Amino acid sequence: MHEVSLGGMLTDYLTGESIDETTYEEFRQALAKFLVEEKGFPKASLKAKVPLVFQIDGQDTGRYIDLVAYDLSDTSGESGRPLMLVIFCAGDVGSFERETVSCARLFPGGPVPVAIATDSIGASILDSATGECTATGVRAIPTWEQVRARDAATPRIPLPQERRSKEERILHAYNGFLYGTCCSESCRVPPKRGS
Repeated sequence: MHEVSLGGMLTDYLTGESIDETTYEEFRQALAKFLVEEKGFPKASLKAKVPLVFQIDGQDTGRYIDLVAYDLSDTSGESGRPLMLVIFCAGDVGSFERETVSCARLFPGGPVPVAIATDSIGASILDSATGECTATGVRAIPTWEQVRARDAATPRIPLPQERRSKEERILHAYNGFLYGTCCSESCRVPPKRGS
């Protein structure tokens, strides 16, 4: 299954704005509400459908990250430093772990310390530095304070170019194989004009 429009509109939990209703949007909304109401994340710290863009052979490519939690006290960037990212997946959560780790390692301002792959029922909580799954289940998703503490204890070391290139190839393979065959444009970040 891939993300397609259902032809309706709904009110975004995070922004209060009217947004397109899609096959995944209800899950994204439920995850955002769960993070705010049960895990203590400030609404302002969360951004939905954040593009992750990188280049392969001189061409822009990428994917959308379903939810990104940012450090509200960090004013070094437009949104602050990314602390955690969440990828919604339709299918076996474990089969999305490597892709999720690559996203966390490549994300601007990262590597992002905590990465989560979830289908909204199950979840893999991943350490982006080691790639290991540190816990499973939606209830194991860390709280806002736990994510902030994890960030404070984790050095933010940018990937060397050779390692970054390898991660880009891994993520590109996931995009091409898993997404390109089913939904192409609806799940991937479109290239910039002129690219």
